[in-house]
Amino acid sequence: MEELLNSLPQTGRVEYISIRPGRKEPVEYVSEVLAKPGKGLQGDHYSGKSGKREVTLIQFEHLQAVGKMLGRATLEPGLTRRNIVVSGINLLAFAERRFRIGEVVLEMTGHCHPCSRMEENLGHGGYNAMRGHGGITARIIQGGTLQVGDEVKLA
Repeated sequence: MEELLNSLPQTGRVEYISIRPGRKEPVEYVSEVLAKPGKGLQGDHYSGKSGKREVTLIQFEHLQAVGKMLGRATLEPGLTRRNIVVSGINLLAFAERRFRIGEVVLEMTGHCHPCSRMEENLGHGGYNAMRGHGGITARIIQGGTLQVGDEVKLA
């Protein structure tokens, strides 16, 4: 089993990066952001609150799935309030593993479950549509700059 868990030949790509300047404030899309261990992403309202939720990530493919459940072609990424949208790789394959986005090394710390904001942002049924598709939380192990277009892979 360990061999299978360590075999992840796929690589992903960062599609969007956003920061949340304040609680309930709209997200701001950025092309790059500084990631600091124990601090989070510069400019994000979680910055400086060390812990398991320094960065939130979601799969682009899940935006499409949730959108279809809600009768839309896809979802605007900022509605989910996740920091990084990644395509082409299964984020759950990083469970108990470190992974790299460009020069930054992260460690998955858990699942990013939907909150009541999903009902507000996505409309009636948004919370339940996001269940199982909310992405992951991670802590920053090695800091650096994250950029749209960065490769995402097992470290």
